[in-house]
Amino acid sequence: MISYPQISIPPRSEHLWRYTPWKRIHPTKVEEMPDSDEIRFSSGENSEMDGSDEIARSFIHTISKVCKKVTLSNETLELDLRCSGHICAGELNVESTGESNLIIRVSGDAGWTGIRISGKVKDSLSVAVINDLASDGHFLRCEDWTVERDSTLEFATLSAGAFLNKSDVRVILSQKGAETRGGIASNGYGSRHDDHHFEIKHLVGHTDSSFVMHATCDDSSHSVGTGLLTICEGADGSDAGQVFRNLLLSEKSRAEAIPELEVLADDVKAAHGAASAPIDVNQIHYLASRGLSVDTATALIVEGFLMDAFRHVKSEKVVATLRTRLLVHLECLVNG
Repeated sequence: MISYPQISIPPRSEHLWRYTPWKRIHPTKVEEMPDSDEIRFSSGENSEMDGSDEIARSFIHTISKVCKKVTLSNETLELDLRCSGHICAGELNVESTGESNLIIRVSGDAGWTGIRISGKVKDSLSVAVINDLASDGHFLRCEDWTVERDSTLEFATLSAGAFLNKSDVRVILSQKGAETRGGIASNGYGSRHDDHHFEIKHLVGHTDSSFVMHATCDDSSHSVGTGLLTICEGADGSDAGQVFRNLLLSEKSRAEAIPELEVLADDVKAAHGAASAPIDVNQIHYLASRGLSVDTATALIVEGFLMDAFRHVKSEKVVATLRTRLLVHLECLVNG
């Protein structure tokens, strides 16, 4: 395993780093290894995580002074990650059996936050990651999940905090019967930059995946969504799909949606799609005619659009938590 200083800076020709180059998300000069504060985990046992040849994972691993492990079995765990200081980093190992829920809330006023999560799923796990960081922070997040035989991973991300965000989430469906489904909801405001990259790999046949990303962009915010679905050779009987939708609320906002398919097997179902559009003025007019202000009407439309990203998430506990946090966030924007 090579160390971070030996890893080449990735070129912007790689779509993972096209819109948020490594030099932009790195907290200091790229050749420096800054000191960091520990993320404060509300629970978990001390653990260790292997290094990585991928630059973001290697960097977080190198500067992290804390690694925690949580083990779930037929339970719901709400895990708070408090981030403070100039630079803050941490790693998390997750193991799950039975039907479990894991709700991760990332909050605090750290100038730069790096989180690396690795997990194995047996049976059924529903994971929610809620970005509630201060609006002037930077956030780098890397996740690696392996879903085993006849098991299901539900994932859900609500991204509403921090000024500059970069996420790289990868799921491997490693055995027959493995399934993953879920989505990302991103709310852009001010000059917020939100960049999400998602990869799902079907290693074997008879595995299923579905992924949805919905992003709203207001003011001069910028949303980026890139996704790669890979169906490996011999993975016949796989069913995969991904959809990106962007709602543009202002003329200065921008949204990029780049879905990709790599299909190396013959007997599969694979689909992808992307769409961007402004808000429907007829919807605003309808709600205004019922006595709602334009701001309130817009917030209501945004809420419905973003929550629809979680249409495939079956965990009622996870969906209810996401809706509550989204409503609080939107209310703060309207009244702020």
